Amino acid sequence: MKKDLLTVNDFSRKEVLTLFEKSTDLKEKRKNGIEHLPLKGKSLGMIFNKHSTRTRISFEVGMYELGGQALFLTGDQLQLNRGETLKDCAQVLSRYLNGILIRTHGHQEVVDLAEHATIPVINGLTDLNHPVQILADIFTVKEKFGKIENIKIAYVGDCNNVTYSWMTGASLMGMELAIACPPDFKPDSLPALSGNGKVEFIEDPIKAVKDADIIYTDVWISMGDTGDLEKKEKLLAPYQINQKLLDATGKKTLVMHCLPAHRGMEITPEVLDGKDSIVFDQAENRLHVQKAILETLLS
Repeated sequence: MKKDLLTVNDFSRKEVLTLFEKSTDLKEKRKNGIEHLPLKGKSLGMIFNKHSTRTRISFEVGMYELGGQALFLTGDQLQLNRGETLKDCAQVLSRYLNGILIRTHGHQEVVDLAEHATIPVINGLTDLNHPVQILADIFTVKEKFGKIENIKIAYVGDCNNVTYSWMTGASLMGMELAIACPPDFKPDSLPALSGNGKVEFIEDPIKAVKDADIIYTDVWISMGDTGDLEKKEKLLAPYQINQKLLDATGKKTLVMHCLPAHRGMEITPEVLDGKDSIVFDQAENRLHVQKAILETLLS
């Protein structure tokens, strides 16, 4: 029976921990130049309706290193943009491919694609969720701290798709997540939360970061954002990750950012490039965790 990854909750806590064991093994194999080709002869179709650096390259390289191949497809290259239904497209692609990765705007598109496809579907980002990012992030936390449970993450900034996925991931894995954002940006509804983790909203960023093991942020202006962007930047200005906020934790705290970063906006260059920043380790781990996801779902 096929398995999809549309949200973090599509995996159980036990499955996530097993995924992390595989990620560690794949990372070691790559470091030591050990060939591992479980997906030889397999093909992944990658539908991208949004721009990407990390997601596209890490999945393409990941499939190659596992012995398979990835086909990069944009919406204007498919008949979807000329009236073909998602149902028909899903059924056709299921006859040609072994898996589908989709990065798009509306989350319902991914849900509908998975419903009609007979092969695994992986969510590479929607306006609502970014599960592959959060799984790689939690793996990075485990690498740095040697554990996951009871680690405190302070998410500071715009409450977006990454925040939404962090809620499900932190809850599932027994972490503590404090979200600091302007009241106007708090989501109208929360995702279904399962697990022993704790998720809370704290308007004041100084209070939110107290005793945090990790401070995490993302861009303030996401792809496709409309409206008064200048006003949004002004509202978010007090939520910038800078040295003052980092010092307010009262302890040794690491800094994460899922990238791309707008230096001087949501985070200062001083902090992004500083000794407490692990953003590039975090970015590298996208490759290793996504290879584990591919091997798990496609082999």
